[in-house]
Amino acid sequence: MHEHHEHIGEHILWHLPLLGKVHADTIVTTWLVMIIALVFFGWIGASYRSPYVLRRQAILEAVFNYIADLVTSVLGEAGEPFVPFFVALFIFIFLLNQFGMLPFKALGLPFGGSPTADLNTVVPLALIVFLLIQVTAFRKKGLSYLGHVLRPFPALLPVNILDEILRPVTLAARLFFNIFVGELLFVIVTSIILAHITIGFFNLSIGVAFVPILIQFFNFFVGTIQAFVFTLLAIVYLSLALADDH
Repeated sequence: MHEHHEHIGEHILWHLPLLGKVHADTIVTTWLVMIIALVFFGWIGASYRSPYVLRRQAILEAVFNYIADLVTSVLGEAGEPFVPFFVALFIFIFLLNQFGMLPFKALGLPFGGSPTADLNTVVPLALIVFLLIQVTAFRKKGLSYLGHVLRPFPALLPVNILDEILRPVTLAARLFFNIFVGELLFVIVTSIILAHITIGFFNLSIGVAFVPILIQFFNFFVGTIQAFVFTLLAIVYLSLALADDH
């Protein structure tokens, strides 16, 4: 009998010119999520041809309005141009987080899992946010923006530079570890069930048979919260960079 073993942290590799080794399963899964998202939003957009307000429209508009209100409440009117970016950021990370709930890898397919459980996904996302903040701040303040690393005292220059660098690092690390640990717990419990472990008269595998369901609910909750936290922190970091100096 062939047994499928999922190895945590291992990826199918592509060897590409210039780029070298890349995680093929993460790339394929991310593109699959993007295709599903485009089809889904196309379906939502087509529903607006109806004169009636459908439930799917109301739910999606509630999410859009919530993120838009969050952006404008933190950044003010200057935040309106950034609303589409932060809405897209939240929805994209949310979908990437939740895609791991589908058992594609368990079925032996060469894709699946949450791409956000791979540093190669979360690090570029954090860098995109970091570059957005730096470019936007430079456009608003010019070279005077560089002066923020010297405040409130020039002696704090090393600390301020470290703080600036650690912001994208913490964004990436927080998202990665929360999603990775959730997937790790699910794989561990599933392995226990498939191993038919008994301790004395107690069948541990049967005893924990319901746990994967609870873990998936937990992962859905964590994935939603982490998508929101990532987006919220990105908004806050942008507001700090654009704040007027006093």
